[in-house]
Amino acid sequence: MPKLICIAAALIDDPRGRVLLVRKRGTTFYMQAGGKIELGELAVEALLRELREELEFVPPVGNAVFLGTFHCQAANEPDHMLEAHLFHVRAAEEDFQIGAELDDVLWVEVDAADHLPLAPFTRDYVLPLARSLSRR
Repeated sequence: MPKLICIAAALIDDPRGRVLLVRKRGTTFYMQAGGKIELGELAVEALLRELREELEFVPPVGNAVFLGTFHCQAANEPDHMLEAHLFHVRAAEEDFQIGAELDDVLWVEVDAADHLPLAPFTRDYVLPLARSLSRR
């Protein structure tokens, strides 16, 4: 039986319709910033901690809107399933810094992201949501 990894992640976009993707150190898949929820931690608390650690970014209060909880295969850990608590964060053209655990951070047009190696969660859930949010 696969093991479960519980994470909090951010669909970070900007007013130009781009999404922010990250690539964890030593991996090939691009995904959302975020990470594992620690014991006793709320998903939004984990999200804010991870954004600070990974990107040196603290969204304005109330700017992390819960989009839902999603389940799929984990990208970088064989025999693991992912339970992802996803939040939407709108960011003005922030200059994100590569922090803990990251090799790359990039802004990409939603419709141009498909050419990148993407984590299943990003490909199957996040990008379709990003497309619908950019139409609003």
